[in-house]
Amino acid sequence: MEIQELLKKPLFQLTTEEFLFINNKTSNEITPINTDQNTQSKKYVYGIKGIATLFGCSKPTANRLKKSKKIDAAITQIGRKIIVDADLAMKLAKVEKGGRK
Repeated sequence: MEIQELLKKPLFQLTTEEFLFINNKTSNEITPINTDQNTQSKKYVYGIKGIATLFGCSKPTANRLKKSKKIDAAITQIGRKIIVDADLAMKLAKVEKGGRK
């Protein structure tokens, strides 16, 4: 079997043997694309419930946290859908700006 001929053939015309042959030959040559993107994937939480889970608090407390604008840079809201970048929200929440001791 010549691999160049098989690569020109449509997938539905390949036999199982030909498909496995191509798969074995090319799997060693192919490297994943955008490997750095996979390692730096962002974690998102959704809604007030997601904020409450992220910070380990109740829903009313999560709602107060959202309304306090402390984590505003991490929040994207489109209509009723709330999307929060978890890592950025945790960084922003750790910054203290005074308050009760």
